[in-house]
Amino acid sequence: MSTHSLTFSTPEMTLKKFALWLGEQVTSPNSQETVPRLTLFLQEKKPDSSSQITEPVIDDTFRPSGAVTEMYGREIAGIGEEKHPNVRQVEMGKNCINCGANLNINSKFCKACGSKQV
Repeated sequence: MSTHSLTFSTPEMTLKKFALWLGEQVTSPNSQETVPRLTLFLQEKKPDSSSQITEPVIDDTFRPSGAVTEMYGREIAGIGEEKHPNVRQVEMGKNCINCGANLNINSKFCKACGSKQV
């Protein structure tokens, strides 16, 4: 039988032991003061003039993905067209309550705007 300390460890026990190991007080190689082991792995980096922090582009439009696109088809009906919410067309299928896009008869959500259909 092994006498290693991690022989019968669960992931939680391993993580706890690692956290305790990182928190142990050790002597710093630069100076003779004691610091937590974690500080030995930290590096201070100066900001690079070539790398500029830019704001991420956040777009709140509904874009179906994953199972929704497979369930409702890959095309998004009515994107880029002028939307008339109060116009209802009498055709095979149905139109969105909110934006008027053409939908499948069994659609529960609009593929263009994401609104729930009644």
